This record gives sequence, structure tokens and C-alpha cells, in this order.
Amino acid sequence: MNVKRIVAKTSREAMRQLREVLGPDAVILSNRAVEGGVEVLAMPAEAIASMAPPVDETSPMPRADAEDFHSRAKDAAMRQPRLRDTPVREAAPQVCDDFTRSAPTRSAPPRSEAEPAVSFRRRLIERIAVPTQESAEMTQSILAELKAMRARLETRIDDLAWRELPGRNPAGAGLMRDLLSAGFSAALARDMLDSLPHDEADAQVWMRNTLMKRLNVMQHETSLLDEGGVFALMGPTGAGKTTTTAKLAARFVVRHGADKLALLTTDSYRIGGHEQLRIYGKILGVTVHAVRDAADLKLALAELRNKHTVLIDTVGMSQRDRAVAEQVEMLCQAGQPIKRLLMLNATSHGDTLNEVVEAYRRRGLDGCILTKVDEAASLGPALDCAIRHDLLVHYLATGQRVPEDLHLANRQYLIHRAFKTRTLASPWQLDEHELAYAMSGYSVHAESAVSLG
Repeated sequence: MNVKRIVAKTSREAMRQLREVLGPDAVILSNRAVEGGVEVLAMPAEAIASMAPPVDETSPMPRADAEDFHSRAKDAAMRQPRLRDTPVREAAPQVCDDFTRSAPTRSAPPRSEAEPAVSFRRRLIERIAVPTQESAEMTQSILAELKAMRARLETRIDDLAWRELPGRNPAGAGLMRDLLSAGFSAALARDMLDSLPHDEADAQVWMRNTLMKRLNVMQHETSLLDEGGVFALMGPTGAGKTTTTAKLAARFVVRHGADKLALLTTDSYRIGGHEQLRIYGKILGVTVHAVRDAADLKLALAELRNKHTVLIDTVGMSQRDRAVAEQVEMLCQAGQPIKRLLMLNATSHGDTLNEVVEAYRRRGLDGCILTKVDEAASLGPALDCAIRHDLLVHYLATGQRVPEDLHLANRQYLIHRAFKTRTLASPWQLDEHELAYAMSGYSVHAESAVSLG
């Protein structure tokens, strides 16, 4: 191997000597610092190609392989740094590794002082190789740790902010605590806190007055009873639709007579559902008709057009059932306007009530009726849902008696009841520190849910 070794005091001097000896196309194999200066190893480009065996028909190496070897050796030489392209400064070690890997294995080239540089080059390539699967998994693990650290940091910062709230805004802290303890949502509590005037002397009085103003209730039932029309009572299974239908029917009969009222039911799934409404109708002297689909409903309403009021008891189904949308469409295709009243079970959790409203509000809702008020430990979730979705509360159903256990909604009673029932003995009650901790992670959990959705 025709390798030229140049030792000079500086890299600039070494490069100048190499140009004079080997020319501007010389291939740099390596350079390193030595005692008294720098050492550069280089060889002419022609020497690399000349090291390949000659193309011989009688040679053990096929002609095609020999030609391919010559081509690869030439390409390797062209890829190596030239003196004409090398800036005059301390350069990183450069070797012709492609040629070394491509050399035939029949006969090992003679050892020379360039071999340590080739070995260094190979070790360097192994260290900077393409990332393996283990390194990719390690990267993902590091990213997951960083995300977890960020979530914990945000939770800690929010926790400190909530703990400092009583000192910065005692009235706002008390308002937030009372709303959450009464079962109202964090979204409504934050909205109330943002609306709280800074100079408000009594935050509790302001809070109750504001809730009463935002709660929309039916003031008088005279307009509802006298106006008449078609009303459909909707809601999940067990919300009290059939019993509430019977209570409303009794009020209409008292005011307009049994001959001005008709009852319809679409409940053909629940065992005894039709018979229960038929028994109520027989007691009141009101006819009861069963319908199965939109065509039956349209035909029945056409036959009952001379009735002052028609009440429809719809089939109960889960708010997550796709048939809810079909039921709403059936009522919208009846050929005449139908007022849809949603039954909100006051004993349900706030998230459940929110799902119910979102599912049944397709094509709009004309109001709601709070049912099972007598069984609810807290009215906060139901009132919160009615306030946030701006639903008109028509009645309160408080028991099974027909028609006694149906009352007009009263704002003052509802707000007073919402804050009265919760006591410190409740296992769901949070103290000051637990409240701060629970609220601190709210934004982080909400952000995670959105990203997963």
C-alpha cells in the first residue's frame, strides 16, 4: 500500500507538503497530533484502484466480480476527501473505510501504519450507527417521563394556587367550597367565581340570588293548561315518564274534562308499560292509544286533532342508545309540532344528567321536569344541568301519588334545598385541603381526556 506519511509542525505545513508530493487529488487516510506537530497519512487516488487484482479470464475471481471490484474501489476513492477540498485546519480523522470493506478476502493486504486509522474508523461508525429498537424504546420512555413530570408540576402549581385562594379571596374560596359541596359542577363554580364582584360584601347572598336568576322556571301553569297541544315526555328508563304522564293528565282533566284529552304511548318494549298507562286512563276516563312508528303516530294525531291536549308517553332508553335519535326524528315527522319535555332524574349523578341532556336535545327541547325530587340527597346536579343548558323547569315530581305529587317549580325552594341537605357528616364532603387537591388536578385530567379522544 503506497501510503505517504508526513510529519510537520502545523496542519497547514503538512497539507502543503502533501500537495507537493502527491498532488491535489491525494486521499487523506488520517491525521493525528504527535510530539512536535501533526502526522498526516495519505495516498494517491490512483493507488487505490491499482491495488485491485487484474481482470483475468483464468483468475478464480469471475470477470464480473473483478470489474465490480474496480468500480467500487474507484467510487470509494472518489468519496474520500481530497487535498483540494480539505480546509487547512485540524481535521477529523478520515479513512477509506469503503475500500477496506470492499477488499477481497482471498489475500490480506500487508500491514501498514494506516491500519490503526481503519480500526478507529470502524469503531466510530459502530457508535454512530442507526438507532436500534432499544434506543427508540428508551426515547419513548424518556418522553413519557417528561410528560408525567409536567403533569405533576402543573398539578402542584394548581394546588398551590387553590391553597392561596382563601388568603387572596376569602369570599371566592367560600363560594367555590359551597357550590362544590352542594353538588354543582366545577364549570358552573368557576363561572360564578369569575362573575363575583370584587366589592361584594356578602358572597353567599350574591351566589344564591344569582343562581335563582339563572334558573329558568315556569311561573304559572295556566298558560300551559289552556294553550294545550301535543306534549311528548322523554327520558331514560326509570326516569318516571309514565307516572308523570298520568299526573299531567289528571291536571288537564280537572281543567278541561276527559273528552278533551288523549293519551298515546310508544312503549311497546317494557312489560306492562302499555297496561300501566291504560289503567291510569281508565281511572281518568281518557282513551289510550298505542303507536309503533312515525306512520302510526302521524295517523293517530290526525284522528285526535279535535282533542285539546294529547300527551305522549315515549319508550325509555339509555341516553347512549342510538335509537334515541330515531325517537326524536319520529316525533319531528309527526306532521304537527310536538313539545318535548325531558325527564331529569334528580337522583342521578351530574355527569349522567349531562349525557342525558346532550343525547335528547337533538332538534331542541321545550323544557324539563325534575323527577324523584323526594329521593334525591342533593338537588345540586339537577339544578346545575338545568342552568348550564338553559332548560325551562316546568314541574317537580316528588312521589308516586297521582296527581298530588306534582308541583310547580319554585326557585327559592330549589336553591334553598340544594344548599341545605349537604352536611359535614356526608362521606362525600371534602375539607379545605382535599378540595384544593381535587381541584388542582382538574385541568390536567381534562387535558388528558381530550388528547385521548
